[in-house]
This record gives sequence, structure tokens and C-alpha cells, in this order.
Amino acid sequence: MAVGSNLVTIPARQGKALHLKKGQFIRVINTHGSQVVDTWAFKQDDLNELMSMEHTRSAILCLLPKVGDVLVTNKRRPILTLVEDTSPGVHDTCMSACDIYRYRGLGVEGHHDSCTDNLFKGMKGIGLVPPECPAPFNLWMNVPMTSAQDGGKLHFAPPVSKAGDYVTMRAEMDCVMCFSACPQDMLPINGTLAKALLDPSERATIYDAHYEVLPESAFPADLFPVPKSKYFLQG
Repeated sequence: MAVGSNLVTIPARQGKALHLKKGQFIRVINTHGSQVVDTWAFKQDDLNELMSMEHTRSAILCLLPKVGDVLVTNKRRPILTLVEDTSPGVHDTCMSACDIYRYRGLGVEGHHDSCTDNLFKGMKGIGLVPPECPAPFNLWMNVPMTSAQDGGKLHFAPPVSKAGDYVTMRAEMDCVMCFSACPQDMLPINGTLAKALLDPSERATIYDAHYEVLPESAFPADLFPVPKSKYFLQG
């Protein structure tokens, strides 16, 4: 894995936010291989315009973004382009961020870290307040779906990524990004089929992840130009 020396830790169970300029790249690294990273992006000068999974699905006509695909905002404008993915490409665009209500439903009493809280805490760390918790781009989250004949049922499975896999995205506008090293330790999404529902002492292991910001010069200028499309605007 070719990475630089400016790695930033996304602490296990916590969130981290940053500013990203148009044309810069951000590489998100699944350091231990089994960690889901919830990912959000907001237009820097208008946080109400934000990366939208429902708008992205209708723009790329696919559930799983692949290299070369554009991720768009709720105003149907490109905000990120996926330019590298060393993993098998299994991510999720359907599931909402976990929250305290999710954990209460799983039987948790009292506090449990959540991606929703991590978004707000991460943004607070750079002096910002998100207008809401939109559905994230869930890097490495594996949510298989059955056939249409079976009703298109969803279920949770461990990631198929390996240690050191990374995803690189290019900013198509000045934006604010936030990441959460998902603290879901009661379902198998973070690599281990947790037994917590049967034995409260059992939990899946949650790991750190990392990211680094790369300059415009890190990739060729003509790499994956934003395509013309009737499904989203051109900036």
C-alpha cells in the first residue's frame, strides 16, 4: 500500500472531521481490515447541501459505487468521485447511521457510542454543527441482498476487505468530510459475529481506521473526469 507520512487516526468508536478543497484527494484506510467507516460530506459554505445516498443511487443507477463513479449531493451536484478501491468493492449505501435508539432496540441500557453521535462530535471538533445526520456512505459495510423472487431481503455480514485496503476519493467541491469508526459491536458488520444478543459479555472488536489527504498532483489531471449525465448537474 503506497501511503504517505501524514496519516490521521479515526479512533475506534469515534468520529473525525476535516476540510477538503476541490481537487484534493482523501484516502481512507481500513487499517485492520474489518472496520466499517461511516462517511459523510457537506458543501463547505452550505452544510445543508450534503452528500446523499438516495440521490447518488439514482445518479449512478447502482447500489454499490465503483471506481469512476460520482457521489452527488441532495441538490444533485457532484461532491466526490471514487478514484481508487483496493478492496473487493463491497460497501453500503442503504443503511442509516447507528444511533442510541438502535442500541436500545438491541437491548442496551445506558450509553453506547454511535455513528450519529460521532458525526456531531466530529463536526464539533472543527467548530461546525451538521444540519442533520444523513445516511452515510458506509465504507466496507457488507449488506447482502437476496433475489427479487425472495423479496430482496437484506442481512448483515462481515466485511470482505483485508487489512490495508483503501478507498480514495476526489473532492469535486470545497467540502467538509466526517468519518466514524463504526462502534456497532452487537452485529457482525465489523468482522466478528458478535454473540452479545446471547451473552452480554461478548462484543465484536472495534478498531481504528486512518485517512490521509493527498494533493491534486497525486493523480493525473484527467483521471476520471466528471461525466456528463442527465441524472445530475455539472457543478
